[in-house]
Amino acid sequence: MELLLDPNIWVGFLTLVVLEIVLGIDNLIFIAILADKLPPHQRDRARVIGLSLALLMRLGLLTIVSWLVTLTTPLFTIGTLSFSGRDLILLLGGLFLLFKATSELHERLEGRTHQHAQSKVYAGFGVVVAQIVVLDAVFSLDAVITAVGMVDELPVMMAAVIVSIGIMLWASKPLTRFVSAHPTVVVLCLSFLLMIGLSLTAEGLGFKIPKGYLYAAIGFSILIEFFNQLARRSVLRNRAAIPFRDRTAEAVLRILGGRKAASETSSDLPAEETDEAAKVFAAEERTMVSGVLTLGERSLRSIMTPRSDMSWVDVNDEPAKIIEMLRATPHSFFPVCRGDLDTLLGVARAKDLMADIMEGRSLAKLSCLREPIIINEITGVLSAMETLRRSRGQLVLVADEYGTIQGLITPIDILEAIAGDFPDEDEQPDIQVLDEGKWRVAGATDLRYLELTLDVDPLPVDHVEITSVAGLLLDYFGSLPEPGARAFVHGLEFEVVEVTERRIAWVQVSRVIEDNGTPIESNPG
Repeated sequence: MELLLDPNIWVGFLTLVVLEIVLGIDNLIFIAILADKLPPHQRDRARVIGLSLALLMRLGLLTIVSWLVTLTTPLFTIGTLSFSGRDLILLLGGLFLLFKATSELHERLEGRTHQHAQSKVYAGFGVVVAQIVVLDAVFSLDAVITAVGMVDELPVMMAAVIVSIGIMLWASKPLTRFVSAHPTVVVLCLSFLLMIGLSLTAEGLGFKIPKGYLYAAIGFSILIEFFNQLARRSVLRNRAAIPFRDRTAEAVLRILGGRKAASETSSDLPAEETDEAAKVFAAEERTMVSGVLTLGERSLRSIMTPRSDMSWVDVNDEPAKIIEMLRATPHSFFPVCRGDLDTLLGVARAKDLMADIMEGRSLAKLSCLREPIIINEITGVLSAMETLRRSRGQLVLVADEYGTIQGLITPIDILEAIAGDFPDEDEQPDIQVLDEGKWRVAGATDLRYLELTLDVDPLPVDHVEITSVAGLLLDYFGSLPEPGARAFVHGLEFEVVEVTERRIAWVQVSRVIEDNGTPIESNPG
C-alpha cells in the first residue's frame, strides 16, 4: 500500500514504462524482421510468441539481477574503494548502458540504418522462434539494467515490464511506425540511457545520485520534446497547406541548388551540398526544370502571344501589301480574316498564301485555308499542349467566353515557357541587361519568366489574371501610369519608360536594397 501512495514510485513507474517501450523497439523491429521470413499467416503468431518470450526473459533477469544487487558484503578493496557483488553489478551495468547508448547515438547521428535483405524462401517456424529467443536474451539486458537503475523496488520493476510488453503486444505496429517517424524520440531516450548509465556507474563506485534528480531531468526533457513535436506538427501542417506541385518544385530546386535552397531555412539538405549542387547545375538547367514543374499551374494568358502582338492577314488588303507583310514577318502560319481579327476565315501557311496570290486566285476564295483550331483561355497549359500535338504544327487560337480572339499559342510558346525567351528576327528580347542589377523589360513579359531571370522570390499579385509586368504595374497604380512613374515591389524598382497605344510597352527594373539589407516595400494603395 505504501508503494501505491508514494508519488515518486508512480513517477518512476511511468518513466520506466516509457523507457522500456522505447528500449523494446529494437527488439520489436528485429522480431518483425525475423517474422517476415515466415509465411504471412504465421507472422502475427511469431510476433506474439516473441514478445511473450521477451516478457518472461525480462522478468527472470529482473529477479536474478535484483537478488544480486542485495549482495552488499565487500568482496575486495582497491585503495579507498571497496566493491561488493551489488557494486560490481551496478558498475558493469552502468558501463554497459553507457556503451550501448553511445554506440546507438553514434549510429543514428551518423545516419546509418539497419538494412536487411528479404529472403524469397520462407524459413521454418521453429528456427525463427529459436532466433527470437536468442535475440530476446540479448535485447533484455539493457531494459533490465535500466529498470534496476531507475527503481529500487522489484514489484514496481516487474509491473513496469509487464505493462510495457502488454502495450507493445497491443500496439506493436503503430509503435514501430511512430518511432520510425520520430527519430528525435529515440535520441532523447538514448540520452536518458546515458544519464542512467552514469548514475549506475557512479553508484557502483560509491557515489549515490538521488533518483529525484533523474526523474526531474527526464520529466523536463520529455516536456521539451513534447513541445518540439507540437512545433514540428505545426510546421508540417503549414507545409501541407502549400499545393503539392509547389512543394515538389521547391524540393527539386533545393536538390539542384537553386535560389529556394539557399533561402529556405527548412531545407533538408546541408548547406555544403546545396552549394555543390549550385556549381554542378547551371542556372539555365534550374530555370528549365522549374519551368517544367510549374507549367501545369500556369494560365494560357501567361504564355500565349497576345492579340496586340499577333500578325494576321486581312483579305481586304491589296495582294501586294499582303505579300510584303508575309515577307517581312518570320512566321509560317497566319490567321486569315476579313476586316478585323474577330471575322476569322481560317488559318493558312505563308508559302501557300504566297502561291495562291502569285497564281492570281481570289483572296475571297483561297484554296489554302484550313479550319482554325480555337481553345478557350481557361484551358490548362497541359491540355493546350495536347491540342498543339494534334494540330500537326498549326497554330492554335485562344478566345474568351464571348468568342473574341485574345491571342494564339504555338509550340515555341511552350518552349519559351520552359527555357526562356526565343525572340524572332523582328523582335527584341523581352529582358535586356543594361547594367549590374538593372534591366530593360517589355511590359508584356511574363512575371514567372521575370522572376526566374532576375532570380527573385515570387512577386506578390492580388489576382490570378495578372501574369505580365504591365498587369502588375496597372494593379499597383490602379490606372495607366505616365512615363517616369515608379513602383517599389519586393526589393525591385519598376520605372515606366514607354507607354504606347494605352499599354505599358517598356519598363526599367532595378534592384533596390536598403542599408540594412532588407528590400524596400511600398504600395500607393
